[in-house]
Amino acid sequence: MTPKTQTNFNLVGIIASDLTRHPVRVLLFLMVVASAISVILGTHHNRQLSIAKETLMAERDLLDVEWRNLVLEQSALTEHNRIESRVEKQLGMYRPAPDEEVVVRVK
Repeated sequence: MTPKTQTNFNLVGIIASDLTRHPVRVLLFLMVVASAISVILGTHHNRQLSIAKETLMAERDLLDVEWRNLVLEQSALTEHNRIESRVEKQLGMYRPAPDEEVVVRVK
C-alpha cells in the first residue's frame, strides 16, 4: 500500500494564474460565448417576427374576405338604384314628392 500523499493545491489560484497567462485565449473564449448568445437571441427574435407575420397574414386574409363581401353587398345595393333610374327613364315613373303623397287610413 502506498501512503497517502497530501497535496495542497489552491485551485482558484491556479485558474487565476492560467487566465492571466493566456489573455488572448480568454478573450477568444468570451467572444465565442458572446457570439453564441447573439445567435440565440437573433434566432428567437426571428421566430417572434415570423409568428407576428403569420398572424398579420391571417388577419389580412380575413379582411380580404370581408372586403369581398362588402363589394358584393355594395353591388347588390347599387342594383336597386340602377333599376330605379331605368324605371324613371323608360316608364316615366318617379317617386312622389311629400305634398303629392296621399295617406289612406283604414278604420
